[in-house]
Amino acid sequence: MDSMNDINVGNKSRNKSLIIIVILLAALALLTWLYLSTRSRLGSLLEEKEKQRVELQHELDSLITEHNNIKLEYGTFSDSLVAKDSIIQANALEIRKLLDTQYEFYKVKKKLDRLRSISQGYLKQIDSLYTVNQELKAENEQIRSSYQMEQQKSSSLLKDKEALTEKVTMAAVLRAYKITASGVRGSGDKERITDKAKRVEKIKVCFTLGENPLLSAGAKDIYVRIARPDKIILARGRGDDYSFSYKGEILQYTMRETVNYQNQAMDICTYWINRSAKENLPEGVYVVSVYAEDFEIGQTSFELK
Repeated sequence: MDSMNDINVGNKSRNKSLIIIVILLAALALLTWLYLSTRSRLGSLLEEKEKQRVELQHELDSLITEHNNIKLEYGTFSDSLVAKDSIIQANALEIRKLLDTQYEFYKVKKKLDRLRSISQGYLKQIDSLYTVNQELKAENEQIRSSYQMEQQKSSSLLKDKEALTEKVTMAAVLRAYKITASGVRGSGDKERITDKAKRVEKIKVCFTLGENPLLSAGAKDIYVRIARPDKIILARGRGDDYSFSYKGEILQYTMRETVNYQNQAMDICTYWINRSAKENLPEGVYVVSVYAEDFEIGQTSFELK
């Protein structure tokens, strides 16, 4: 009887142990399932957060790249907005730190929105500066073009004035017309023209001073210069008393006549006398030039045989 009781007690004890083991196993299974489920959800959350971080990082990079491209595009205009650029760069650095060290994506998102707003304001300001600069360039170009046109007009007027002055200057010059020159012999009523070199006693030069109301009236020195075929100038002497100034040079003259010019045409004849009876003039072409008031006013030639 006692043996049967011991057996029953033993069976009950084993049953309790089995029940406890089953309960523990069930609890362990439940805990394991809960652990795996939580780990899976945590992994999904971490994966989702990493995805958000990458997206925010990409958005920040795109925003900064666009900002830097704007700076490059506008060149020196960006220098005038250095302070605003510094604010943008500082905000970008702060967001990068948050993305690298924290997962406060709401705060990151908010800062990104603010940074985008600052960047848009930067773009508007720099675009406005560029537009103003282009308008100023266009205005300056118009002013420069107008200035050049005025300069051209002034230059044209100056050239016209210079041309007119030159014309007036040239017009206010004595002119000698109907210039004739020839060898002669005899005098008075017995004067005869000859082209024989050995018979020439004088060289006669006649011309007409033209009418010119632009000149000042009064005494005018007229110089006649005769060059022989060998280029020697016929002259009474070689000193200063037989020379005159022409264009800064000192020239010898053959004859000099001082006339009282009253702006009217006047006829003049003057003679060079061959005082060396023993020396015949050389054969060939003689060139006669007439000068007055630093101008050569006429020229002719004749030939002796």
